[in-house]
Amino acid sequence: MLSRVLLVLCVLVCLNSAPIRIPIKKMKSMAETYRENNLKYLPPSGLKYTGSSDPVPLHDYQNAQYYGPISVGSPPQNFNVIFDTGSSNLWIPGTSCTNCGSHPTYDSSQSSTYAKNGSDFFIQYGSGPVSGFVSQDDTTVGDITVKAQTFAEINNTKGLGLAYSIGKFDGILGLAFPSISVNHIPTVFQNMVAQNLVADPVIGFYLSDANGQDGEMLIGGIDESKFTGDIQYTDLTSETYWETKLDSMTISGSSVTTTIKAILDTGTSLLAGPSADVKKIAETVGAKPFFLNKAEYTIDCKKIPTLPDIVFTLGGNKFTLTGKDYVINSGPICLFAMSGIDIPAPNGPLWILGDVFIRKYYTVFDWGNKKLGFATVA
Repeated sequence: MLSRVLLVLCVLVCLNSAPIRIPIKKMKSMAETYRENNLKYLPPSGLKYTGSSDPVPLHDYQNAQYYGPISVGSPPQNFNVIFDTGSSNLWIPGTSCTNCGSHPTYDSSQSSTYAKNGSDFFIQYGSGPVSGFVSQDDTTVGDITVKAQTFAEINNTKGLGLAYSIGKFDGILGLAFPSISVNHIPTVFQNMVAQNLVADPVIGFYLSDANGQDGEMLIGGIDESKFTGDIQYTDLTSETYWETKLDSMTISGSSVTTTIKAILDTGTSLLAGPSADVKKIAETVGAKPFFLNKAEYTIDCKKIPTLPDIVFTLGGNKFTLTGKDYVINSGPICLFAMSGIDIPAPNGPLWILGDVFIRKYYTVFDWGNKKLGFATVA
């Protein structure tokens, strides 16, 4: 959904310098080599993940943006994307983009596996729209290559504003369900399953809580080294976003919302919910409206140790966020990591549990069993 990642970037990173890009030549992993020769791959001793891919690194920038590498075409053209469980399309900037800043662009003329489509493409995010046209090419995530993936070459990112120009991600790879895919384009993960490229149709997300430290996305399995205890599962209530029933949301034992739907969204930096509820919660914890956007709130950094817990109940299991979890401490400004967003029926109202929640709880997106799973990050 990418609802708040760009605004958070404006608050936290607009004064930072642009990243230095270092070209990296990706060699075949052991898992890929074994799979090409029809051999069973076992991870090196000491690793506890099970899956058909090597973990994809998720780079953490200021706890406001998580992005990782993909490649498109033959030979591969490399991009950093947000792996977004709140949308379903893949897009990257094309050579015709006139406002893509220093981002790398996809050049179809340089790929031997490119196939022309050319139909118009437009997608609306909470942060704004992007538009372009549709193309098709081989797409690689980690060590998995999807043949003939349909995606969008974007030539207009004005809707995302300055934050995209200075942002560290080049595009977005949607991991939600095909039902919300623009132009009914099959999703990357849908094609991975259809092409028998994953051992198990699940995706495990671990997000770092330290700027500059990598997290990971594991396709086709879970990484048991990244969490403690058992994974607690809850059924999906809709195959659109990764939506489940929100049993309750409380502070000090008192309910703070009547909304009963929640989605798990790796493309949203914050927690987000109905504006009226968020306003009351902000008042309860002592957060003040941010002068650039009244739907965002700041809070006195000194209050963090004394802030009350926020408890979410999903699938009958309680998941607790402490003040340290729901405040982004960026130095002189502490951002209350909750924002107001009003989504009309039938999709809303709902709560978006974004990176703030996923940092605390390793999250399993179980496509095969239509469930979400959570376990405390190790």
